[in-house]
Amino acid sequence: MTELLTDVLETAREQVLDRGVGLTQEQALQCLQLGDERLPELLQLAHDVRMKHCGPEVEVEGIISLKTGGCPEDCHFCSQSGLFPSPVRAAWLDIPSLVKAAVETAATGATEFCIVAAVRGPDHKLMAQVREGVKAIREAVDIQVACSLGMLTQEQVDDLTAMGVHRYNHNLETARSYFPNVVTTHTWEERFETLRMVREAGMEVCCGGILGMGETLEQRAEFAAQLAALEPDEVPLNFLNPRPGTPFGDQPVMAANEALRAIAVFRLVLPRTILRFAGGREITLGDLAKDGMLGGINAVIVGNYLTTLGRPATEDLTMLVDLKMPLKGLSQSL
Repeated sequence: MTELLTDVLETAREQVLDRGVGLTQEQALQCLQLGDERLPELLQLAHDVRMKHCGPEVEVEGIISLKTGGCPEDCHFCSQSGLFPSPVRAAWLDIPSLVKAAVETAATGATEFCIVAAVRGPDHKLMAQVREGVKAIREAVDIQVACSLGMLTQEQVDDLTAMGVHRYNHNLETARSYFPNVVTTHTWEERFETLRMVREAGMEVCCGGILGMGETLEQRAEFAAQLAALEPDEVPLNFLNPRPGTPFGDQPVMAANEALRAIAVFRLVLPRTILRFAGGREITLGDLAKDGMLGGINAVIVGNYLTTLGRPATEDLTMLVDLKMPLKGLSQSL
């Protein structure tokens, strides 16, 4: 078995590092099955791939919720669902507060600001607020604007494109085979259809998910391969931070070594993609976040997430300075 796994890493070095061809689902599974004694080698290879195919720069993004809580969907990890006895109340953010958050995000050196709403999909009121918000942000600060508003119609996709929305986030969340264990109020295919329309409209596609929700290693490899087939511009990697009152509230926190192994494997499956540290990394990795940055990550969300606290932006920026990883400039991402 050891010889087989050794061959997998040797193959990955030639295939991914030298030729830029991502791992297959089967190869990804074999790497996910590596023992802890091979983890440093796996992380180093992933870092080498990131440096060769993406470069040393790190893209920094801030996110804020325009509409929080009261969502009609039953995503089992999310305390914003109106179907669970979770401690997140429905609330709307006003436009001046939205602009203030965008300005503060840009001040950290971030090039991307994402407007998020806890909805199945946007209604007329939400689309009008997003339109007003995007316009106000553009007038106040020089930053790319992304959105994450759930499932879209073609008309809404066209509307967001006309607003100048740079990137659209819509996570597939997990492998297609495991999705019914995570969400029952809509399907994996419905999510995929929104991503297809976004890509065809010319917006950048941001699509990732959450690891550690009870999926098997086989399903983790399946998920990575399905993301690679989608060819997203960005993949945010979240780690389950169990929320009280949700169906996944009693799930154990993913082990740090398991999370690091997954980060490296996703980089080897997606050699040229923006791979972003997102929610749950603080509770999952703690002080080992630096190891994740040295294992294939090349983007971070700074500040707080939608319903959980992140690290202060200054801590992440200091970490990047210590690692000699420069921030990606806005002019280079336009």
